[in-house]
Amino acid sequence: MNDKEFESVFSEELFNKIHKMIEEKKLSFGNIAMLLKHMGYWKTMKGMYIDGFIRSLLFERFEEMIAEEEKKKEEKNEKLLVDLCECYLLLSNGHILTNIVSIIVPCLLKATLNREENEETQKEVEMALQALSCIRAESFVEQKLYLNGMREIIQYHQEHHNLTRLAYYSVWEFLLHKLSFERSLKDIVANELHFAREARRELEELTRCVDWIEKDEDKRRKEKEEVIFLKKWIKVLNPYLLTCKIWNEELVGLMSCIVNVFGAAKENYREVREKCIESLKNSAFNKTVKVEDLLKSRAVDLALKIIVQFGTVEKLIAGSVVFFWHICVKLKGMNMKENDEAKRKEMKRMMFEKTEEEGYEDCIVVLSRCMANVTLQSQYYFI
Repeated sequence: MNDKEFESVFSEELFNKIHKMIEEKKLSFGNIAMLLKHMGYWKTMKGMYIDGFIRSLLFERFEEMIAEEEKKKEEKNEKLLVDLCECYLLLSNGHILTNIVSIIVPCLLKATLNREENEETQKEVEMALQALSCIRAESFVEQKLYLNGMREIIQYHQEHHNLTRLAYYSVWEFLLHKLSFERSLKDIVANELHFAREARRELEELTRCVDWIEKDEDKRRKEKEEVIFLKKWIKVLNPYLLTCKIWNEELVGLMSCIVNVFGAAKENYREVREKCIESLKNSAFNKTVKVEDLLKSRAVDLALKIIVQFGTVEKLIAGSVVFFWHICVKLKGMNMKENDEAKRKEMKRMMFEKTEEEGYEDCIVVLSRCMANVTLQSQYYFI
């Protein structure tokens, strides 16, 4: 089902009908919650934006029910509150009101504490974390509400591997959404929780699971879970690679892994390749990333290969040219101190030798042209 089909089915009218059923008690809330969570699951898995819910009467009713249930003390129904919070987040496109953040986040984090090793418990934890991952970057959440809980979830999984693939991805997606506004999170994510290492492990595992040589178009159209998650991981990596200021060997390894994903993906999976090039282009733009990092990760080799072998594929060739443009900015010395002049010349020599020894004359021409004309204004224009 594509975006238009989703929107036509999950319309404002549908959610208003569900609201009416609740009012008239024609369906139990348990059945309604099950239906809404199933809808929300596929909405988030496909990354679709459906605004029928937030425009409906059901949206306002859920906000009221969450607030009312939280006010209760002895008679509070914890299961009902969890169901309300999950449905609300999964279907609301992250449009969460500030006054109920302090209710929803602790409620759903509490739901993840059950570590019984059975499929039902795993699915419950997965749903709670998936719902939390729907909270957008612009929604303010106090760090004290989530940091200790998220840290514990990740570290426990790293030791015991208790989470499903979706649950673990959802934890990271939530944290990465918060990075833009929480500077103190950056060191925790990079050095304490080892995000780059974990992302690389997930990508490597998914790459091994995908049948890259599938030729049946109908089977490819019905994307398998592994391909969906591969795209989701690379998508969430892109802004991180663009802005990360704590660069280490784990990130170089992650870039190398992205190069491998590109190599594994065949023509049938062009979208995966395009996302990989976007990641490498973002890494090259990042001022923290050094030219030697791009060489060590084989990102330069891949960009050279694309210019020679994929010259007719517009998105790939454009991404590769911009990748080299950013390298030229670095080699030009705009991001380097004066005492790095010798290093700059060495990196420049290595870049030209790499292109020349492989016989990529076209790449040398492109690189030379970029270096002759590079300006800061053009740098930002090509982003």
